Amino acid sequence: MQDTITGEKIDKYLDTTKRALAKLKIAAPPRSFGRRMAEDFLTMATAYYDDAVHFRSVGDLVNAFASVNYAHGWLDCGARIGLFDVGEDDKLFTLYE
Repeated sequence: MQDTITGEKIDKYLDTTKRALAKLKIAAPPRSFGRRMAEDFLTMATAYYDDAVHFRSVGDLVNAFASVNYAHGWLDCGARIGLFDVGEDDKLFTLYE
């Protein structure tokens, strides 16, 4: 049996990433290089999330799926390397330990 990308699946992934974006806080100090990296990661994640929402709205489920996965990948990476404080939430994020 082959899985297919459905609107319901995309909506679930969009909701998960939306909740993750709302939850995280930048952990790096304001004047640090880490802060600049965290802000860049967040900018990338937000841009991909916005793209995913757009693609979903026009019925392009394949690109919506790809975009939401890129968005969440940026968030997971930022959480895993400590740029984001995610409150040890291992449901919304992939943590190191």
